[in-house]
Amino acid sequence: MKKALSLTLILFFLFAASVNAESDDFTETLKKAEQGKCWAQTLIGYMYYLGDGVEQDFEKALFWTKKAAEQGGKDAQENLGLFYYVEGLKGMEVNKEESLQWFEKAAEQGHSGAQLDLGRMYYLGHGVPQNYQKAFEWFTKAAEQGESDAEYLLGGMYFYGTGVPQDYKKAFEWYSKAAEQGQPEAQASLGAMYFLGLGVPQNYKAAYKWGSLAAANGIKAGRMTLQEAPKQMTPEQIAQAQKEAAEWWEKHKK
Repeated sequence: MKKALSLTLILFFLFAASVNAESDDFTETLKKAEQGKCWAQTLIGYMYYLGDGVEQDFEKALFWTKKAAEQGGKDAQENLGLFYYVEGLKGMEVNKEESLQWFEKAAEQGHSGAQLDLGRMYYLGHGVPQNYQKAFEWFTKAAEQGESDAEYLLGGMYFYGTGVPQDYKKAFEWYSKAAEQGQPEAQASLGAMYFLGLGVPQNYKAAYKWGSLAAANGIKAGRMTLQEAPKQMTPEQIAQAQKEAAEWWEKHKK
């Protein structure tokens, strides 16, 4: 989870940097922050955190991020939760209880990233007693907003019957949503379901396609499907699966 949250933190900062991009000059943004503009305080926190346009200063990053969070900025609230969870700032101690509080504030405002983070905390029992039902509820909220990691995790809960009745069809549905967004673990899981015929009719071509996409992202399970599926396929089917994977990659590349 630490790795996943670290990635979420980076993604959040990239998002924050795009907000009011016309005001990316540090001095002008700082003036707005000092005037109490929540978005500017959030962005200044980002700039201090990364040293973007100003000397890196973790203490000031925390100061401005907390300012924005305290006036209800949901992006800053999630960010603050991440700081406390993964030691995002030098000298900060991990405080999962504090992290939980900020995630809750952001999640209750509809922040999909915070909903995902909160679901993970309940799923793993980090800073809160493990509660699969609450994890499921928060993952669902995040997934309904298109969070691919939440879609993947929901798929896993249905696949293994964790906190919910086992349901391969629903697992397949959520894995499919996440896989189409490029979530590599979901692509591997989807490939495996096609290969085994779980929740969906067995389809080696589709298994090969999704397995190859997952393998390209370094997912071991994808490589396994990629090795086994061709044993059940004709050369023509393999060529078609490769074509479909290449088309998907071309369509979704950034």
